[in-house]
Amino acid sequence: MDAGQTVLTASGLRKDYGKGVALVHAVNEVSLDVAPGESVAIVGPSGCGKSTLLYLLGGLERPTAGTLRLAGHPLEQMPEAGLAWLRRRALGFVFQSFHLVDELTASENVELPTLLAGASPRKARERAAELLERVGLENRADHLPSALSGGQQQRVAIARALANAPHVVLADEPTGNLDSAATTDVLRLFAQLRADGQTVVIVTHDERMAATADRLISMRDGRFVDETKLTGGPARSLTEMAGLEG
Repeated sequence: MDAGQTVLTASGLRKDYGKGVALVHAVNEVSLDVAPGESVAIVGPSGCGKSTLLYLLGGLERPTAGTLRLAGHPLEQMPEAGLAWLRRRALGFVFQSFHLVDELTASENVELPTLLAGASPRKARERAAELLERVGLENRADHLPSALSGGQQQRVAIARALANAPHVVLADEPTGNLDSAATTDVLRLFAQLRADGQTVVIVTHDERMAATADRLISMRDGRFVDETKLTGGPARSLTEMAGLEG
């Protein structure tokens, strides 16, 4: 994919719930272009539609109207089997509640997407070891999620999201369930992802998390209302956040 192309494009995206007087436009005529290597943060009050938008971008929900393309593929026209295939290969997801498999170790959780994509067990183990080292958890590889702190679980979830070298990582409130120390660790990781050229779309209430992005978009009542190109860059943010106490 050429650097000048967009990896993720939404045009006139809409998601409606209910009917008649109860009709709600959760996402209302949203358009978005995300370039390869770009990090975008979407912020707004609870209920503004930002999480619904993220699920639309990831093919986890179907739009009522509009078009959506990921790595050249039109998601709104794709059958469910095709969407599942594309999600495994082109997307990584990071959720507020981690969504780790309780019965699997940290390593096995990270291996899972690679195995589902058809890799051999040996390749999956090697990739998991590489990613757990990247997030600073190589010494916790054999631990179940119940033996990990919230911050450690989120770092495992980030490693899992990167398992198949996705075109885009989608993150929904990735620091929402974390204390200050764990939040700082996750902020460093997202700033590093940006510095490494990973394309990321984040929805967040956390101003510090938003500050790791290139571009900040404000959302209200299902619509984009403001957009800011952030200055200073993630590399500086990474250094600054290393000293954050809370």
